[in-house]
Amino acid sequence: MRASRLISLLLLLQARGSMTAGELARELEVSERTVYRDVLALSAAGVPVYADRGRAGGYRLLGGYRTRLTGLTRDEAEALFLSGLPGPAGDMGLADAVAAAELKVLAALPPALRDAPARAGQRFHLDVPGWFRETGPPPWLTELARAVWRDRVVQLGYRRGDREATRRVQPYGLVLKSGVWYLVGRVGEDARTYRVDRVTGVEVGEESFDRDEDFDLAGYWREQAGSFLRTMLRAEVTVRLSPAGLRQLRHLVDAPFVYDEVVATADEPDGQGRVVTRLPVESVEVAYHQLLGLGPEVEVLEPPALRELFADAADRIRELYR
Repeated sequence: MRASRLISLLLLLQARGSMTAGELARELEVSERTVYRDVLALSAAGVPVYADRGRAGGYRLLGGYRTRLTGLTRDEAEALFLSGLPGPAGDMGLADAVAAAELKVLAALPPALRDAPARAGQRFHLDVPGWFRETGPPPWLTELARAVWRDRVVQLGYRRGDREATRRVQPYGLVLKSGVWYLVGRVGEDARTYRVDRVTGVEVGEESFDRDEDFDLAGYWREQAGSFLRTMLRAEVTVRLSPAGLRQLRHLVDAPFVYDEVVATADEPDGQGRVVTRLPVESVEVAYHQLLGLGPEVEVLEPPALRELFADAADRIRELYR
């Protein structure tokens, strides 16, 4: 445990240059007293750790000291190369940078671990796009990725239906969801989300912006994705499902929380084992196409318009097989 913490402390100083005892304590989730003891242990082991005094002081490594990656386990080494699987990094124009970084890490690994990239490549492959989607990256993805890395303001051309709009955007991050790239950025004080395949032009100038360090890209995306799905579900239908229909419904709805709500609002099973429940849907038309695949395992109770659609479909199917 302590050996792992000492390596983490050393790598933190190596990566950040200078850190106070308080900053190290927060990163390592220990007390400052423990940090003082760990620094003394590193010094005793020959690591040149130097303490700068004063308000702006902190710990740093002398003379550009670097450690080789001799403390990595096999699992850790293979996990590093999993992060460089072909796909998203290449889409953003970073394939060469990833390859160069892998070579440097490989050179620093001890001989016993130098088969890590081959083992990872033989065992895992990341194929991000969904079925029947184009596999090429959107045209402006590389330019947007560069702007995100450099915190540069962009002039964005964006297609909304039949119209094209222009926005001045501070690009905060890129998100890959189900094979589709999204740009998250600020327009004024508001955070906005844009599909990258709808971007019609990008102009990256020399103007930079001050990033809000408290902005949590992953948290923002989780909140927006959940809100987006809920705003789409503007209608509700009441259905009577057999046990098989209830099980199969899990694979027809677009979000896990929808199925959870269906189960939570279901009545007690009747004499046939069927349950009556309510299902949030985008529209009657969408519900018709979703539920039709359940066949006789579902009975639509409300609304009447959807029930009529199912009755008509049943009549037409009966005619085909008469």
